[in-house]
Amino acid sequence: MSDTTVRLSQSRRRRDENTAKMIHSLFLVNSSGDIFLEKHWKSVVSRSVCDYFFEAQERASEPENVPPVIPTPHHYLISVLRHSIYFVAVIQSEVPPLFVIEFLHRVVDTFQDYFGVCTEAAIKDNVVVVYELLEEMLDNGFPLATESNILKELIKPPTILRTVVNTITGSTNVGEQLPTGQLSVVPWRRTGVKYTNNEAYFDVVEEIDAIIDKSGSTITAEIQGVIDACVKLTGMPDLTLSFMNPRLLDDVSFHPCVRFKRWEAERILSFIPPDGNFRLLSYHVSSQNLVAIPVYVKHNITFREGSSQGRFELTLGPKQTMGKGVEAVLVSSQLPRGVLNTNLNPTQGTYTFDPVTKLLSWDVGKINPQKLPSLKGSMSLQAGASKPDENPTINIQFKIQQSALSGLKVNRLDMYGEKYKPFKGIKYMTKAGKFQVRT
Repeated sequence: MSDTTVRLSQSRRRRDENTAKMIHSLFLVNSSGDIFLEKHWKSVVSRSVCDYFFEAQERASEPENVPPVIPTPHHYLISVLRHSIYFVAVIQSEVPPLFVIEFLHRVVDTFQDYFGVCTEAAIKDNVVVVYELLEEMLDNGFPLATESNILKELIKPPTILRTVVNTITGSTNVGEQLPTGQLSVVPWRRTGVKYTNNEAYFDVVEEIDAIIDKSGSTITAEIQGVIDACVKLTGMPDLTLSFMNPRLLDDVSFHPCVRFKRWEAERILSFIPPDGNFRLLSYHVSSQNLVAIPVYVKHNITFREGSSQGRFELTLGPKQTMGKGVEAVLVSSQLPRGVLNTNLNPTQGTYTFDPVTKLLSWDVGKINPQKLPSLKGSMSLQAGASKPDENPTINIQFKIQQSALSGLKVNRLDMYGEKYKPFKGIKYMTKAGKFQVRT
């Protein structure tokens, strides 16, 4: 037996040992608790394994509180919740759970990229493409092709015309040729990429989660940020992206294209980019770095014992926005069950109150610092009802264009390996995540 044959057999054996530890089956569960799609890479695992997941789901107070890893007598169930769908992977033996969770997120992102949305209806409408994608993304239970631009060469995204043609001719969306990226030395980038206009755009998007107490003090505040890229460059460009203040970034997670050692040594992002859209990195900025709160709320919500009337006053204003406008502001609050109706007057925007769900919504729009928006008036309460135990919480959604709240700023973007000059653009945006004000 030759050395090459020995090496191949050893490699195959190691691969078999590894795949024994990887994903065995995948179940998709909707919000009603129904399994609407399943995929198996080895032998078929009975649906009854999901009973352990359903038991954990019943015990959880909120849908997102289901434990991500559930041990069973013979398997582990590892799940993520995205778009009201649970993606439940079945593992036969111990495996790093973050490895599986990351793969499941890749599956969701791929579905969203292919179908525009990742919903139960979209998955059912494109079930053939879904199975083709899962077959390519996981080889015998081991992740294989997870880059969207490579997958799109393997499996064509569905269109109305292609769906009609496939139905008539009985053909599939699977490409006829092996993708060039699979033969490239850089597995996430195709070879021979050509563009007339060479462009590279980067979006720095930060989402702030905060809880503000009734006196206006910050209880918790943190920022989750991402840098999304759209790179359409000819050839095999080598890019470097540097920041004014890279030390701000905590818990950084990179796309595989980033050279990690260079980041560790110099805090510079050096990479050969995938072709098209991709997430370059995600990061976290904690409250230890004194996260600035971009809006403030003045409130006066009062209920008196024995009275059938309550008072509701709310005023919003910008705070530490570095001169940028706060827009797309939406305020919502779950009022107490004893509130029958509201009689409020907004100085800006429109408000609605649902007497059944008790949900108050105020669509403010853009905040004008010279004339702050307010919502004031009275609430009608049930006669004889006792005073509510606690005041409602105010939830706020907003966007701030051309601003990264953390203060993160890109210094420069350079390109090596190609001789043309690309067009480069960087945009910033801050938006609210779970932003709550207690009253």
